Amino acid sequence: MPVFTYRAADRAGRTIDGVMEAYDPQAVVERLHRDNYFPLRVEPADARGRLGSLRAALTGPARVAARDLLTFTQQFSTLVDAGLPLERALAILGDLAAGPRLRQIVQDVGQSVRGGSTLADALTKHHPRPFSRLYINTVRAGEKGGVLEAALRRLTEHLEAMRELREAIRSALIYPALLATVGVAAVIFLMTFVLPRFAVIFADLDQTLPLPTRILLGVSDAMVAYWWVMALAVIGAALAWQVVSRSEPRRLAVDRLLLRLPALGDLLRKVEVGRVTRTLGTLLSAGVPLLGALGVAREVAGNRAIALALQTVQEGVKRGDGLARPMAESGDFPALAVHMVRVGEETGRVEEMLSRVAAAYETEIRVAVRRFVSLLEPAIILVLGVVVLGIVVAILLAILSINELPL
Repeated sequence: MPVFTYRAADRAGRTIDGVMEAYDPQAVVERLHRDNYFPLRVEPADARGRLGSLRAALTGPARVAARDLLTFTQQFSTLVDAGLPLERALAILGDLAAGPRLRQIVQDVGQSVRGGSTLADALTKHHPRPFSRLYINTVRAGEKGGVLEAALRRLTEHLEAMRELREAIRSALIYPALLATVGVAAVIFLMTFVLPRFAVIFADLDQTLPLPTRILLGVSDAMVAYWWVMALAVIGAALAWQVVSRSEPRRLAVDRLLLRLPALGDLLRKVEVGRVTRTLGTLLSAGVPLLGALGVAREVAGNRAIALALQTVQEGVKRGDGLARPMAESGDFPALAVHMVRVGEETGRVEEMLSRVAAAYETEIRVAVRRFVSLLEPAIILVLGVVVLGIVVAILLAILSINELPL
């Protein structure tokens, strides 16, 4: 989409400069008019802007990093809590934004707010990136209840908790991933570069080689000659997954299968339940009604089976069955989560209990990931060691058979 720079004036005569993506200059003018601005100048961006436009056309608009969104929310919460007017806080945040994409979004939100739009409605224009329905509904509830600073504080806590969990999992998996990548690369190098050199030597000797060596050389020849078949297989698997993921029945079947896997299924269930309960706790604490919070939680759930269970829970809440009973009847939520939610309903502290469930499962996830990694690292080393040892032994058997030739 083309990028345009503009200069506009508000009703008080103050001028602003900005950048906007639009199909043509007229679209920019119409957008400015909707935000109660009077355009003074609209023109295509420079070469740098056109390069960004080309990149946006190829890959879509640049994403806002999760850490940048967290920083923005923290700063926003601090400024609003200090008593600054919303327009002034957004103007300051526009100057503090971490990147050009976020800066443009904040400026656009500020213009909409100055034009009379609510903050939640201004954020909705940029849904789903970077503002999710969780983010927007929390802000809307805070605005309606007059506790926007508390809503932003809850959002900050939610984003911080999710960031810490992601960083913990990512940090734990870096070394095994690096180990596996280097090991696989080494095996491919041996099979496609080293072994063909030995194959030439063995062919010149015109001798029957041991069976392990013949098998190994056959695999090596296949990898060199038919590497494109393996590449097509990988691409085909990726395309097949895309087809499966776009088909709701197939994706639901795959997600249910994942939840039934030994050990891994329990971990995945805890990840999903932790994410869902964290979302519900955040929304309920901000004042979002339970039915609306469940609708948002369904979108947050990455597993279709859990999302379907949340739909069942939502229907049970509509019937007046409460939250804990439909959760138990669905059979997709762990007993700990069900019992703590039931206690929360009995004591009137559902949102607090949901947050505690999320915190408990996030702690279990960190422990489980560390335990999994502690087993994964030696398993990777063992498997790669066996493969490399097999290659070396096959080559040594051939060399020894050559040494046994009669002089």
